[in-house]
Amino acid sequence: MRLFWAPNTRSMRVLWMLEETGAPYERVLVDLKAGAQHRPEYHAINPMEKVPALQDGAACVAESGAIIAYLAEKFPEAGLAPPIGAPTRGRFLQWLFFSGACVEGAIAEKFTKAEMPEHIAGFGSFDRVFNVLEEVLSSTPYLLGEKFSAADVLIGADLHFVINAFKMLEPRPVFAAYLERCQSRPAFSRAAKINSDGV
Repeated sequence: MRLFWAPNTRSMRVLWMLEETGAPYERVLVDLKAGAQHRPEYHAINPMEKVPALQDGAACVAESGAIIAYLAEKFPEAGLAPPIGAPTRGRFLQWLFFSGACVEGAIAEKFTKAEMPEHIAGFGSFDRVFNVLEEVLSSTPYLLGEKFSAADVLIGADLHFVINAFKMLEPRPVFAAYLERCQSRPAFSRAAKINSDGV
């Protein structure tokens, strides 16, 4: 497997997920400043010309949530996704889609100071998105209950960036406790070191 990535991007989510699986992979640095994402060979892997992207033999996957879902299913022994048919499978998929459909929209709204009526925006509003996450994490240590999953990789990374990196959201005790649980995982530490070293 080859991960096309760049430091301090959404690649951190997939780095963390790959480290959670324990599977071997190669990192291919995409030099965004030099425009490497626009080269035809990378366009063939991810036509959106963004990072991250994953190449696994003949399979190419882009979009963080899709990559994380792909890896969770490829490595079921890692226990990062409920099996098909499990009662928690629906919520697992919900949280994977929630990141791209709701968190990303909420961040864009806040960053651009765009005002969109809540009944029109698919994500509702910035406050609604994070209030929903606070509500679920107030009653359980992880999104699916007692067990950490790939959904926590995605949402945990989102919360880390929104609160710690972008400073777009005031720290809330529920989120601080959740992030502490997530970031105490050895896989997160390894991914964070790769991300900060940039190699």
